[in-house]
Amino acid sequence: MDALLISQGFDLLLYGMGTVFTFLTLLVGITSAMSALVNRIASDQAEVTASAAVQAATVEPRLSKIIQAAIDQHRGRK
Repeated sequence: MDALLISQGFDLLLYGMGTVFTFLTLLVGITSAMSALVNRIASDQAEVTASAAVQAATVEPRLSKIIQAAIDQHRGRK
């Protein structure tokens, strides 16, 4: 009777560990695939955003002086 109980326990152990291993393997695979997809989409959008930023990079001299004064004031507080 003890041999049967140990055999059932071993079967349950293999079934449970196999299920967890399979689930974690699928999780890693799906996460890697999603990461690759997001990186591909993000790089396409980054190229579009970078070209738009280059076009809009001209800042008025007056606005540049205001921004610089605000930065200087902020750094002076520390």
